[in-house]
Order: sequence, then structure tokens, then C-alpha cells
Amino acid sequence: MSDSIQTKRRRTDPQTVLCDMCAEDRKPAKKTCMKCEISMCVQHLQAHLTTPVLLQTHLLTEPMALCGNTKCSQHGKLLEYYCLDDMTCVCVSCAIEDQHRLHNMKTFSTAHKELLEKLKAEQLILQEKTDDENVSLEKWEKSEREKLGRCSVRLIEAVTKLRDISLTSVQSSVSARMVSLKTSKSSMEAAQKEKDTFSFLQMYSQVHQDVEKAKAVDLSKGLEPGSHRDKLVEEMRQNGEKMVKQASQFWGSLLTLVDPEHHQELVPTGSDLIFEPQSLGPGMLLSTDNRKVFHSQWMKFCSS
Repeated sequence: MSDSIQTKRRRTDPQTVLCDMCAEDRKPAKKTCMKCEISMCVQHLQAHLTTPVLLQTHLLTEPMALCGNTKCSQHGKLLEYYCLDDMTCVCVSCAIEDQHRLHNMKTFSTAHKELLEKLKAEQLILQEKTDDENVSLEKWEKSEREKLGRCSVRLIEAVTKLRDISLTSVQSSVSARMVSLKTSKSSMEAAQKEKDTFSFLQMYSQVHQDVEKAKAVDLSKGLEPGSHRDKLVEEMRQNGEKMVKQASQFWGSLLTLVDPEHHQELVPTGSDLIFEPQSLGPGMLLSTDNRKVFHSQWMKFCSS
């Protein structure tokens, strides 16, 4: 491909900066003078390169489109330096007199080179993270779901076991009470069907006992007091502690996922402090190690 064709293509490229000094056939700019605020092709650049005063005092940069922002808005002077601390272009007055005087200052070319190298290094670091198979969204989601899934399964198992123990025990007691209701119903129906007066009076005593017994039945009542209920309460308390532990672990896993920096505040500290049994109020239960108090009224066994 000839040089003329390449030049023509560069001219038609909207990103190409053209020479401001070419009268008709504008050629691509080779440099931009920040002080003159013009871009120049190779031919028109010669004056800046061969005149000692211009070479020393006029800052040349790679071709760039000037938008009237090459001078300091505060001092009206040419922007010649770059402040690495504030990441902004400054003039000489800013660099030696104002708030930037103690900052890390670089010439444009030096700052460009150093920042470009910094970006390349950061790009490599980010590329390594991107290429790391452990960072893939699919693998991350699968790993987190599996971890949370294990915690939730253990929690569900603990809740289910506690529920089944409670329901099974109370169900047998409620079933026995319902037998009394059914017996009284059958007795009353039989008495109402008896037409013989003597036979009715003979059976009424038993019917009355069945009815009174049925009237005393309370299906919402728990287990009857006794060793069986005490043993069951202790078993439920132990399983309740396991449930609270699983819930705490699941909760901790969620907090770790959302806020890993602060979730460790919720981890037990291993303190030797314990609760005194005599300090418990109504409806409260104490764990076997005297470290947790449960409020049975909630039916959630929430530790405090």
C-alpha cells in the first residue's frame, strides 16, 4: 500500500488530528504545541524543532484535539505538569506556589510513561484474577450454594427432628383424649336410643361418667405431668440447642457472604460467663452448660 493511500486514510479517520497550519490539503499532525495551541504536520513542525527558543519554551505533545482547556483556570498559564497525588494537570504556578507545591509533580511525558506502565501492571493483575478459574461466576455461585446448602440442610434436619419429637409425643396424648370424646358420644347415643325406662336409668350412671370425663378433656393441653414429660422436655431442650447452633451457623454463613469483614463479631468469644438457674424468669429454659437461655413461649428456642 502506497504512502499516499495511507495518508488519505488517516485524513478520513475522525480520530486523526490534522495540521492547523495547512492552508488547503491538511496533513495529519505530527505534534501539538501546548503553548501555541496548534497541531502541526512534519513540514510546519520544523520551526519548533530548529528554533532554540521555541524548542526550550514550547511544550510539544503527541497530536491531540485542543478544546481550550490547555491553560490553568486559576492562573491563566499553560498546563505543563501533572500532579500524581491529585491526578490533575497544573501550571507552573500551581506546582511551586499553591496547594500542589509539596506534591509529586511530573512532566506530561514522564507522567504519561509512568502511568501507562502502572496501567499495564494493573491490567496483568486483573487479568490473572479474570483467568483464575475460582473467580468464574458459575463456579463461585456453585460453591456458595453448596456451602449454604449444607448449612441449611443441617438446620432443616434439626428443626424437623424437634418438630417430629414434639408432634409424635403430643399426638399420642391427644389421641387418648379423643377416645374419651368418642366414648362419651357413643354412650349418649346409646342412652338416647334406649326406650326401656329401667334400662336407661341403669346405664345412666356410666353415661354420666363418660360425659364428665369428656367435658374435662382439653385438646390444646400439652402432655400430662410426669417422668415421661420431663424426659421429653429435656430431649427437646437438647435438640433445641442443636437447632440454635445450626441456625447460628447458617446465619453466620449468610453474614460472611454479605459482610465478611464484620461477621466475626458474632462468633462466640469463649467467655467463662454462665447464667444462674435461679435468675430465670417464667417460660425460660437453660441449656445444660448454663450458657444459653431459651424462651419456650416463642417456639423458636431463640438463644439470648
